[in-house]
Amino acid sequence: MAELRLADKARKYLETLCSVKAKRCTGSPGNRRATEFFASVIEPLGYEVDTTPFACMDYSRGQIRLSCGEQQFEAYINPYSLPCDLAAELIVVSTDTELEKCPCADRILLLSGEICNEQLMPKKNFIFYNPEHHRRIYALLEEKHPAAIITAIARNPGAVGALYPFPLIADGDFDIPTAHCTDLVGEAIAAHRDERFRLRMQARRIPSTASNVIARTNPQGKNKIVLTAHIGAYEDTPGASDNASGTVVLMLLAELPARYDGPPANEIVALNGEDHYSAAGQMDYLHRGVYVRADGDGYPHAARYSGSDRLRKARRDSSRAGEPDAPAAALRPPGYLIGPGDGPSRRRLRHWSDRPPYFVLRNASSFSEKSARSSTKGACPLCSNTTSRAPGMPRTSSWEH
Repeated sequence: MAELRLADKARKYLETLCSVKAKRCTGSPGNRRATEFFASVIEPLGYEVDTTPFACMDYSRGQIRLSCGEQQFEAYINPYSLPCDLAAELIVVSTDTELEKCPCADRILLLSGEICNEQLMPKKNFIFYNPEHHRRIYALLEEKHPAAIITAIARNPGAVGALYPFPLIADGDFDIPTAHCTDLVGEAIAAHRDERFRLRMQARRIPSTASNVIARTNPQGKNKIVLTAHIGAYEDTPGASDNASGTVVLMLLAELPARYDGPPANEIVALNGEDHYSAAGQMDYLHRGVYVRADGDGYPHAARYSGSDRLRKARRDSSRAGEPDAPAAALRPPGYLIGPGDGPSRRRLRHWSDRPPYFVLRNASSFSEKSARSSTKGACPLCSNTTSRAPGMPRTSSWEH
């Protein structure tokens, strides 16, 4: 009977999060309703709830019309794109080498083929993963400065949650109007290279705010146990497995630490922004302390460890202009795990766990490369069990439950 009640509760939570209108992406009205719902469930359990807002960018998209003469082509406006109403000749590029050589200023640039194989990480704010190849493409696009960009995307079930077509660029810091289409439509567009196209896009960037929901018990505890999932979702998706399911697990688990009176501090955190170009919620939380993440209930889970020394270094480095990799290096500890989530974490896949783990850090301030690589045994502060590792997992100062 208890299991049935638990299943009913989980179903209710999941349906509520997935039915939020109109969308659950960070900064939107639907996202605020989702975080308010999470807080309304957690707070009565006796937690101290912190919903301090942070600044972010929302956006809206209207109609798009792409045509050449009397022929029209189906395309979609990219998230956070600027609007446009222009007529220009079409030029087609398939590799960054071709892009480097092409004279595309004030023309409509169609990107297709190899250069569109994977979604580009945001060029400025996403410090967790920002490869040189992506930065090179951004630099070339801004140097060449086409009037607008259309990206033709092939079907790739392993990318961006199997979205087809996915937007190659979803970045509020990139100021060239961008749209995307399927590879088949791209072939039809490319047949009109050097011809004059008309492109009209209705889009708007909207300064907004959002919040993480941080629920605490025993906040003065010397050590800290943190359980997190991200509550935001990609636009036009219900975000069931990415990551309403993980958020529901947090809501159910919250009933346990609420009754726990051991020495560690406990935090249940609904992070906001994993699917947002600025990762504003994660960055806001990282500036407050240790971060351990489990993402995508039903999938192999992920964890990232950051000791306080690394966070202080990240805060210093993030203020240095022109050093985009410095914070990422500071936040990337030895022996970390990354799972196949639908965001940038997919690119850093290393090891998979064969069952859902919940990770606990002991003294975060003393976390080091030596302890991460050598600690294979140790008592869990919750249950005194020794460390267990799934096959293929690296050695880390963690316990699985």
